Amino acid sequence: MSVIRSTVLGTGSYLPAKCLTNDDLAKTVDTSDEWIVQRTGIKQRHIAAEGEVTSDLAFNAATAALERAGVDPQDIDLIILATATPDNTFPASAVTVQHRLGIHHGFAFDVHAVCSGFVYALATADAYLRTGMAKRALVIGAETFSRILDWEDRTTCVLFGDGAGAVVLEAREGEGTIADRGILTSHLRSDGQHKEKLYVDGGPSATQTTGHLRMEGREVFKHAVGMITDVIEDAYKATGLSSDDLTWFIPHQANKRIIDASAKKLGIAPEKVVTTVQLHGNTSAASIPLALDTAVRDGRVKEGDIILLEAMGGGFTWGSALLRW
Repeated sequence: MSVIRSTVLGTGSYLPAKCLTNDDLAKTVDTSDEWIVQRTGIKQRHIAAEGEVTSDLAFNAATAALERAGVDPQDIDLIILATATPDNTFPASAVTVQHRLGIHHGFAFDVHAVCSGFVYALATADAYLRTGMAKRALVIGAETFSRILDWEDRTTCVLFGDGAGAVVLEAREGEGTIADRGILTSHLRSDGQHKEKLYVDGGPSATQTTGHLRMEGREVFKHAVGMITDVIEDAYKATGLSSDDLTWFIPHQANKRIIDASAKKLGIAPEKVVTTVQLHGNTSAASIPLALDTAVRDGRVKEGDIILLEAMGGGFTWGSALLRW
């Protein structure tokens, strides 16, 4: 039976020029390179320049993805930008990216699911493509988390960084089997009872301020490893695949210990795990597309590969996407 699959045509990414190392942080907060690496695996992160906003990062990543895909911006009729740090309360930063690309047709909007944002955006774009509401989509994850950090809180300011990643998707016909290229299945979940474990203590309606990120680290770690299992088991059930069938596992890049523990729990061999957290820190919705683009550009990801994407974020939200490259 013929079905529509959302196929990735190209990837792109962008990192701000400023690189902040652990040793740099140790000059301003009570921490050290050894302390950070031991607990998180992070060695450095990138920080947006003054005046550099989320849509700037998103635009640069989108431009790179379009170029690698060989797609003209005018052929894009849907833009979804996953971010928890938009330029403005409104309009959506996706509309700014649309305008800068010179696109005046189709539709664009933001998705807000924090660190799960890219998986949510990918699943949303897939739904629009499969129903025929769009033919080619630009899906972006972009964040400037440096703007919502308390730089005196060493438990959080060492974890996060800024960046953006993007993919170009095209609706193509497949045979409806796991041999098809494109997104094979995606699964999303949320549970709002966990809000206080990871949130920002500000917002336009609550405080009329931006606020700062607050996190209960131990609780987030525990839930991050435990809660992702269901959406991955659902992906395997929907496709008949298993961890043994994966070519690459590209999880949200929050913490090396979480990544390692999750892979072990799922029975995924370490050599199949793409890890970039050491270079980028936790870039929230940008982390998966940044890691994906890294693996594409260095030649690890090849046509026909089976790739599992997975993330968990504030809310809590979590989700998975299984695709054939």
